[in-house]
Amino acid sequence: MARFLTIFLTGLLPVWLFSQSISGLKCEYQENPLCIGAENPRFSWMLPALGQNIVQSSFQIRISTSESDLKKGRNLIWDSGKILSDQSVNVAYAGQTPLNSATRYFWQVRVWINEGKPIPWSETAWFETGLKPSDWTAMWIESNLSEDLKKSSPSPMLRSEFAVNGKIRDARLYITAHGLYEAQINGERVGEDLLTPGWTSYNKRLQYQVYDITDQLRQGNNAIGVVLGDGWYRGFLVWQNHRNTYGEKLGALAQIEVRYTNGKTARFTTGQNWKSATGPVIASDIYNGETYDAREEKMGWTLPGYDDSDWTPVKVVDYPKEHLIAQVGPPVRKIQEISPVSIFQTPKGETVVDFGQNMVGWVKLTASGKTGTRITLYHAEVLDKAGNFYTENLRAAKQKNEYILNGSGTETFEPHFTFQGFRYVKVEGFPGTITKDNLTGVVIHSAMAPTGNFSCSDSLLNQLQHNIQWGQKGNFVDVPTDCPQRDERLGWTGDAQVFARTAAFNMDVAAFYTKWLGDVAADQTPEGAVPYVIPQVLRAKDVGSAGWADAAVIIPWTVYLTYGDTRILENQYPSMKAWVDYMADGAGENYLWDTVFTFGDWLFYSLQDDTDGTSAITDKILIKQAFFAYSTELLIKTAAVIGKKDDVEKYSRLLGRVKETFQREFVTPSGRLVSNSQTAYVLALNFDLLPESQRPAAAKRLVENIRSYKNHLTTGFLGTPYLCHVLSRFGYEDVAYDLLFQETYPSWLYPVKMGATTIWERWDGIRPDGSFQNVGMNSFNHYAYGAIGDWMYQHIAGIQLDPSVPGYKKAIIRPRPGGKLTHASGKLLTMYGELTTDWKIEANVFSLSVVIPPNTTASIVLPKLSGDEIHQVGAGSYNFSYEWK
Repeated sequence: MARFLTIFLTGLLPVWLFSQSISGLKCEYQENPLCIGAENPRFSWMLPALGQNIVQSSFQIRISTSESDLKKGRNLIWDSGKILSDQSVNVAYAGQTPLNSATRYFWQVRVWINEGKPIPWSETAWFETGLKPSDWTAMWIESNLSEDLKKSSPSPMLRSEFAVNGKIRDARLYITAHGLYEAQINGERVGEDLLTPGWTSYNKRLQYQVYDITDQLRQGNNAIGVVLGDGWYRGFLVWQNHRNTYGEKLGALAQIEVRYTNGKTARFTTGQNWKSATGPVIASDIYNGETYDAREEKMGWTLPGYDDSDWTPVKVVDYPKEHLIAQVGPPVRKIQEISPVSIFQTPKGETVVDFGQNMVGWVKLTASGKTGTRITLYHAEVLDKAGNFYTENLRAAKQKNEYILNGSGTETFEPHFTFQGFRYVKVEGFPGTITKDNLTGVVIHSAMAPTGNFSCSDSLLNQLQHNIQWGQKGNFVDVPTDCPQRDERLGWTGDAQVFARTAAFNMDVAAFYTKWLGDVAADQTPEGAVPYVIPQVLRAKDVGSAGWADAAVIIPWTVYLTYGDTRILENQYPSMKAWVDYMADGAGENYLWDTVFTFGDWLFYSLQDDTDGTSAITDKILIKQAFFAYSTELLIKTAAVIGKKDDVEKYSRLLGRVKETFQREFVTPSGRLVSNSQTAYVLALNFDLLPESQRPAAAKRLVENIRSYKNHLTTGFLGTPYLCHVLSRFGYEDVAYDLLFQETYPSWLYPVKMGATTIWERWDGIRPDGSFQNVGMNSFNHYAYGAIGDWMYQHIAGIQLDPSVPGYKKAIIRPRPGGKLTHASGKLLTMYGELTTDWKIEANVFSLSVVIPPNTTASIVLPKLSGDEIHQVGAGSYNFSYEWK
């Protein structure tokens, strides 16, 4: 095919058009954060898109505690001066003055571009610092009420009053809890965050939140109230009715800091003067749902002057504060609402509401009726083949919310300390005729900004992308969980690591993973073993599974590649190194890691009637050795990035021994693997475990295996993420497309054809005859197999990064049309701005449009039959068009 047209949009816009300003000002990945725990916070910004080839040549940052002083350039805490650098992402504070706690700092940046043309100072941004452990004078308080610790008891309500004696300049509430909390001040809810303080390794890292309550306080008397829920702290967790994982009593720690306009300050804290009672939240549990009796509401209990004479004094307890940390990841919030698509009667006569989308959150209920009327909502992901409500796959999780009316007229209910995974809701006890206006689906997840989108000319692939994104929404609820509906919902490390790269395309997950990786390090054993789940709530021995524990190395490296974040490598390096050392200790002098249980290629496809041994069984020790090598390689790369030269040499020697052992134990002299499975060849090829001379033949054997299964995959959790990448790397893009477009089981599109709206746990969660897989483990919202999204972004849309210049500072645009596609587009909001690709084939003409954000460069690799054509370009818009035959 011969190119007949290429268009480049070149040239800089005139300087007088520099009215656009610097944008995207962030501190530690957040816009104007109320609480930063980092001692040396980092700053990022985006340059305006002023034309082609915009590159930052210098920058200057200044910081002050006064916005007025900042704009005038006086009384500065830090003035970086003009620094010759193109860095505009994660520039660390380097002032000589340590930042004070509980202080707001204002900052702005200006830059010079290209030959020194200035762009004026940005708008003012700000951040606030958190508290040091010594800043906490509040005391932990607990309810003195009698409770049955074997079940969910009524939620404790804690309250107190305090007087504000002066005109308020600003006020902050610093608060955390054992359990979950919701706070009110003077009758109004504090903040929008849900399920606070989040889920961490509570006894080692307990987050606190900060809220601006300036507008909620008044001069004179004020009241504060806090409701507590069991949550992950002491609710049912894991299996077999296990409760009280972290403690038996719920408690709160709160500190209000008020600054008056006259310069004086006041502090109000939890302590002896608080009282407790119970109210309408009769029971609340993550797995089982919530019971709310509106007749028990205590009207005005968070208003000053409320009569609490019959309330019980709280118990003051002494817990350490050294492990309190400012919130790191994004809070869980309500993200969107969904209306029902239908209400119907099942063959069993049950009233069921279909929301049309498998989602995570809850149902907002609106109803009116007689006092004492009990309305019950049951939640399920699917219907059985007869069309009946199906809950067997939930195992012991009840997923049931109950609301008891107080009879006051139109009443609205939303649960407080629980969430459900569901598409369908069965309604019992509703007074009158239920309509779509009575129920609204509320979608919740960690408030990560959407960053990527993929679309193409095939509707099934577009639905697959939709399912991948919704699987991420449903399972990124403060921790990366395996599933959001049954009695599990744990931070399985294997699921998290296989999906991490796809996750980073769809959403901004930098802060989300930073928070979770802190718990990975905290829960790692002294020997370096990483638990199966983080936070660790399983048995002490449930650690060290290959492909799962490697999340400790793979995810920090993924965050570094995606965001150019070297600090996460520095912070996680001891954890990464400890994991590799753990494997090395287990391998011993022969360098074969054959100790410790591993899950292997979890949920791989296996022939039901396998009589000749051809099923896709991959030797577990082979898998362990492969990941041993891969994590060691990533550790070497990490050591090189952060300047640990001795470790580069040490672990390079180890990697050589590990690879030699792999070849000795699992590869025949002719290059065959002892496990003739797709996963075995995928791991060996993706991790470069074979000599280069043997790799083409191994790739050919992988293809032969795929063809023998009539273009079906047989991989499980560990092989699937790399499958299409390996095929593309070795020139088998057509085979990758054949797998992607396969519509029969096992394949990515089989669930789509079966009506899935999220990713399934199993390739055949619902069989072709409508029957279900094993009810003991059959989630319909499990994102692991959604890892194919990474390949779709990289190879169909063509958005790739250069590992040597991470964070998309240099992008590689390399679309690879294939299959029956005639069009595809990809968008990714990088730390520098939006990177977009859009290609189509029409009338035998291939057209590609690309936008490269300012302060970055790209290699645009055009697909041609005669060989790739490469263009090195700077920021700007580019269009290419040529004949395609």
